[in-house]
Amino acid sequence: MKTPLSSAEVHKQYQETLAAYLKTIPDATLRLRLQREADDFFRACALGVWHADGGLLTTGYVEYYNAIYRPGNPTPSILYWELTTSVANYPGFTVPEFFARMRAVDKVSKSDLSRRFIDVFTLVALLFSSVDGVVSDREAGFVNSCADTLTRLCDKDGIPGGKSPLDAKDFVTLKPAAGTGGPQTTAPVTGEDKAEEEPEKPAEPEPTLEELLAQLDELCGLEKVKTDVKSLINLVKVRKLRQEQGLPVPPLSLHLVFLGNPGTGKTTVARLLAKIYHAVGVLSKGQLVEVDRSGLVAGFVGQTALKTQEVITKAIGGVLFIDEAYALTSHTGQNDFGQEAVEVILKNMEDHRDDLIVIVAGYTDLMTDFIHSNPGLESRFNKYFYFDDYDGEQMLQIFQSMCKKNGYELDKKALDYAKEFLSEMYACRDENFGNARDVRNFFERSVAAQSDRVAFLEEVTKEALMALDTADLKKAAGEDEEEKPAEPETGEPKEDEERV
Repeated sequence: MKTPLSSAEVHKQYQETLAAYLKTIPDATLRLRLQREADDFFRACALGVWHADGGLLTTGYVEYYNAIYRPGNPTPSILYWELTTSVANYPGFTVPEFFARMRAVDKVSKSDLSRRFIDVFTLVALLFSSVDGVVSDREAGFVNSCADTLTRLCDKDGIPGGKSPLDAKDFVTLKPAAGTGGPQTTAPVTGEDKAEEEPEKPAEPEPTLEELLAQLDELCGLEKVKTDVKSLINLVKVRKLRQEQGLPVPPLSLHLVFLGNPGTGKTTVARLLAKIYHAVGVLSKGQLVEVDRSGLVAGFVGQTALKTQEVITKAIGGVLFIDEAYALTSHTGQNDFGQEAVEVILKNMEDHRDDLIVIVAGYTDLMTDFIHSNPGLESRFNKYFYFDDYDGEQMLQIFQSMCKKNGYELDKKALDYAKEFLSEMYACRDENFGNARDVRNFFERSVAAQSDRVAFLEEVTKEALMALDTADLKKAAGEDEEEKPAEPETGEPKEDEERV
């Protein structure tokens, strides 16, 4: 009887195997390169192993794939439909670039790093093969084929060989290892290969409610939103106190509608709210999952429900933030599946009402139409937060904050120009006004203009690298700073000369 591995066990074995090998690499450049690139390579190997076995995956394989990462590297977050598509379209085994570097080091130092990496590859690939408790013939064949490809490269370079390479066929139909609950996928550890496990980095402490509220207060503008958020927090805290005293608690929907133009801080506030809800005990995790229509709606019958459900599953325990949510119902035609996505969202809001909060966001008028398009939406979304446009003064504060955060300074003339330019931008705003996004674009253009100027200085000081001057800002604003050339002399008398 086969015993599947847990994703935690896959992650642990993957980390231990790579950590032990990395400690044997004396070349620091190669070691860092492998640390950086190994995860992508081995995730591709997992796709190949599962493709070789027929590509029939359960949803549990998502957790196995997302467990393939080393400490300090980004954690993958693939969805089921993305994983099945990647496995089905697996392009074939590709030799990693870092393997060429290994062979080069081996040729110079007469070492056998690349030979030993082939064993590491075989063990890790077998780990992915055995997640269901059994290594099949097809999986073992794929692993051996890839290992043979790497071995031929070593033979071609004349890399000295050590012990005989592992044969994946020896691991077919593995039995669970005692005490692990999963199959034995690692070879016996010798004194030569044994290495201490790298200590895990201690988890960063979660921010307190007071710290999160301080972050909220630091946001520029949004005074009405800040007041509404704090009022909502007070409501939640008092409800919990009433529950603790055995008092009745009226029904409360914490799902929200964010109304306003782009660049007004809606996503930032949503992310803070997710953490705040977690801090006060409303949500179990407090993560934010951000999507739009393209992340929920598929192009074929039945796929939208699956795609939407996958996204919601990631969001359970936190906040699902749907930007431009009106796009789900604004399309017409029999081949549009936006309404199907809405129905799945509504069902999950009910099924997970104690551990899922949904925030929908978009332009005020369009969001009003969206909420009224479905009675279920009207009944669940009854709290509205209005995000006003930033005015000129607030845009200047945002610009100064970007400068400070990124190590740039403005003199008085540059500051006065920035204030004038941003005030005019606000006064002349139209339907395409981007608020903080427009400020960021202006800042990035200013930095580019400053780089063009500083690059030609004969002596570059720290002060010069930090200074954004008026010319930089004017160039970023599209103003022509070059003086107009003097009109050529024509020989004709000037007006004053004619009078004489």
